[in-house]
Amino acid sequence: MSAPVATPVNVATGTTQPAPEDLNSPFILTNDKRPPILPWPNISGQAKWSVSSYKFGFGTECLLDGDPETFWHSDGPQPHFITIEFPRKVAIQKLSIFLCHPLDDSYTPSTLAIRAGTGPNDLQDVRIITLEKPDGWLTFDISSEPNEGGEGLKPVHAYILQLIILTNHMSGKDTHVRGLNVLGPIEEAVGEEDPFPWASTEFKMHETIR
Repeated sequence: MSAPVATPVNVATGTTQPAPEDLNSPFILTNDKRPPILPWPNISGQAKWSVSSYKFGFGTECLLDGDPETFWHSDGPQPHFITIEFPRKVAIQKLSIFLCHPLDDSYTPSTLAIRAGTGPNDLQDVRIITLEKPDGWLTFDISSEPNEGGEGLKPVHAYILQLIILTNHMSGKDTHVRGLNVLGPIEEAVGEEDPFPWASTEFKMHETIR
């Protein structure tokens, strides 16, 4: 796998780039403070979350509570990171992150690296992005490899996903992240004519038994 090239994303205050209805775009910005309603399933609840450091009362729970007024606040040396561990290998399509430069200023992340792998010792960079004064929910593909149809990007299959804050705005030390969701690929609808849909209640009950 070749090393990813940092992708600049202009997500300045008051802009939407691109329009949210463009589902094939690798970057979607919505300025609403609440998590956007998107077709990709939110799989955040399937994972165990941990962070490199945090101030008391500003831990991982603030990433997942859906409240735009709360935030994870790091409390250690850079880089800061969020580690998301799944009990099994899953397909991960996108990350959706809420950042607010107008409120957080130098605590706002400006360079993000996304790593994925099967364990803590084999994590590889899959995407690096740079941000310019972000304000809103930024949803982006964690892969940069096009899918077979050429109309989007492939999901990444991994047990562990790690978001690393490499730098902050104006070289700030600690960081604020107000929300983070992990999204899986859109599930294809099963056709009525499919003789083997593998979607019955009995199958769903036993699909994870090994």
